[in-house]
Amino acid sequence: MDALRAKFKEKADIATAEIKEILAKNGNKVIGEVKLSQIYQGMRGMTGLVTETSLLDAQEGIRFRGYTIPELREKLPKAPGGTEPLPEGLFYLLLIGEIPTAADTDAITAIWQRRSHIPNHVFDAIDALPLSAHPMTMYVTGIMALQTESKFAKQYAEGMNKKDYWAAVFDDTMDLLARIPHIAAYVYRRKYKNNEHINPNGLLDWAGNLAHMLGYTRDSFKALMRLYMTIHSDHEGGNVSAHTTHLVGSALSDPYLSYAAGMNGLAGPLHGLANQEVIKWIFEMQEELNTKSPTKEQIEQYVRKTLKEGKVVPGYGHAVLRKTDPRFIAQMEFGKRHMPDDPLVQTVWNIYETVPSILQSLGKVKNPWPNVDAHSGALLVHYGLVEYEFYTVLFAVSRALGVLASLCWDRALGFPLERPKSVTTESVKLWLEGKDEIWDA
Repeated sequence: MDALRAKFKEKADIATAEIKEILAKNGNKVIGEVKLSQIYQGMRGMTGLVTETSLLDAQEGIRFRGYTIPELREKLPKAPGGTEPLPEGLFYLLLIGEIPTAADTDAITAIWQRRSHIPNHVFDAIDALPLSAHPMTMYVTGIMALQTESKFAKQYAEGMNKKDYWAAVFDDTMDLLARIPHIAAYVYRRKYKNNEHINPNGLLDWAGNLAHMLGYTRDSFKALMRLYMTIHSDHEGGNVSAHTTHLVGSALSDPYLSYAAGMNGLAGPLHGLANQEVIKWIFEMQEELNTKSPTKEQIEQYVRKTLKEGKVVPGYGHAVLRKTDPRFIAQMEFGKRHMPDDPLVQTVWNIYETVPSILQSLGKVKNPWPNVDAHSGALLVHYGLVEYEFYTVLFAVSRALGVLASLCWDRALGFPLERPKSVTTESVKLWLEGKDEIWDA
């Protein structure tokens, strides 16, 4: 723990000095031009954040500290005899910026194993919710209840130098990451498995232990969890969950509060909830067509029906990517290795061969290719995890790796309170008439 903290501080000090120099020389340079349409339409394409951990490339997909997903699957340490990268290694990369050794990864596993204890009141808070509550509601409630353990909140209340903020945020991050798999598994077993819980296995890695506590013991499912947690972990800083965590953290809210806020954003249908929408759509298609293995022709007809009804085909399209999401490819390769004859997985592949050409024919879709959500549900269903409302919780566990690593960097670099300027439509009209110079101030 101390070695990792020290190395992170060393890296942060170097980066802080570098950014200070860049701003001293180039702080007044303009990056792009903000259009009126961007202000009204979700700030798309507006560069306004610095996120050190990852960058989204329109052609290569997400790059974690410069590494593509295929590179990560090759270079990151793996569990003994395993084929997929350990999320602990990915977290090390996001935090430090270097590919870890097996020893580095094992050290993080050991830290998280030691710090995984959860106070009983957290489970009591979850249990106070009705079973009808959405799994994400239960999950975020558990995170909020766990906030009582925040070291940052305690130390800030007692008085601390702002130069030490990063250390308390780092400690909270390590504690939170150690504990959230148990919270997620508790939610799953409570809602779907008759409240019959499974104790953690202190000998397993982070994702392997999550699989164990969920109740899935096959080695290939543990491998899936390692892959899933790695590829869903980060997606640069402008997406809702990452940006919200950063925004709330900029107010010096502790990592528990910041992460919980970000996960409330992840629970939205236009963000993390999309992965459950994909599998729901496929199930509805199978039911309407009365077959578990629809032909490509049947899929095409159903897709056209979906579009005619003014709906979207879930899992297709992306705000930035202009090719098939490499995260989809990684999951497809996993499926071909572990479950090539599964009818549902084959249906996902047939949809992949059918949908893009239909969307391209519309002439309005910039990216007709599948994103990460288009495949993940089918892999989970193969192993029996059919409760698709829970999929967003798995996404939330994974996303913690990225948003919390970024939060450590936010405090280490001393990023200020985020407070963009907003204007009214009336001021926009006056400005367009040359009567208001508020934007030029």
